[in-house]
Amino acid sequence: MSADLPKHQKKFAEKHGFTFPLLCDESKEVLKAYHAWGSKKLYGREYKGIYRITYIIDENGVIEKAYPKVKTKTHATDILSGLG
Repeated sequence: MSADLPKHQKKFAEKHGFTFPLLCDESKEVLKAYHAWGSKKLYGREYKGIYRITYIIDENGVIEKAYPKVKTKTHATDILSGLG
């Protein structure tokens, strides 16, 4: 989920050939509810932004597992190995 505008998400999806919709949360209500929005620091500067978190949610809406510190290079493998 992104805080970006839907048109930006659509352009991103088209650029990368995604065949599924990407979620947008311009109001940041859902991002805040899932503790995925807050203060970050970069080069000593503090700003608000999205935390990279993945939630595995079952068909009943129950969070089965959370990955609060996503490592982009291994994340897909990490999730698949955790599902088995």
